[in-house]
Amino acid sequence: MGIFSRRQSAVIDPTTPVGTGAPDTGAAPRSVALDPAFQALTGQWAIDRAHSRIGFSVRHAMVTTVRGAFTDYDSMLYFDGSRPSESRADLVIRVASVDTGVEQRDAHIIGPDFFDARRYPEMTFRSTSASHEGDGSFRMTGDLTIRDTTRPVHLQLDYLGSVLDPFGYERAGFDGTTTIDRTEWGLAYNQRLKTGGAMVSEKVRLQFDISAIRSVP
Repeated sequence: MGIFSRRQSAVIDPTTPVGTGAPDTGAAPRSVALDPAFQALTGQWAIDRAHSRIGFSVRHAMVTTVRGAFTDYDSMLYFDGSRPSESRADLVIRVASVDTGVEQRDAHIIGPDFFDARRYPEMTFRSTSASHEGDGSFRMTGDLTIRDTTRPVHLQLDYLGSVLDPFGYERAGFDGTTTIDRTEWGLAYNQRLKTGGAMVSEKVRLQFDISAIRSVP
């Protein structure tokens, strides 16, 4: 998640309102020219939690979608503008910070049926590789650990731009997404519907709406 390209750049006027994914197919990586402006973004970044969202969505009872987010986490993002493959990301999420807007549901999610937060208070993502796919598109592979189970996931990342905000912070933004099968991490609880299907989908879409701030050296 420490991946940024240079699709657009701007200075904000203070008066302006401000998975697992599918496995690798084994195809040889494409050689894609890098924008020279990438080099200006080389360095370490951190997610601004006040302006970011690490969320998820899952089908409920086969007829609707429940959405939630984690509000407490630590991050380290490093981008190498000359060699994006050297970029890396670490993310530690406190699972008890889950928020779906319903307290009773949140309590169930952090209980033994799902995250079992008392025994496994954190889930982590640590990148293992990254690649530039052209323009503002990147792909990052990493190890996702939930309930002491670690499996690889593949994130699709789209760069949104970089700005210098009115407070002097350099920001870069991107959207990321992947879909995982929660049962592969031991989150297997479910109830079957009489008409067929399950109360909670096994497929979970993870979504990353990120505003990252360059860290002071």
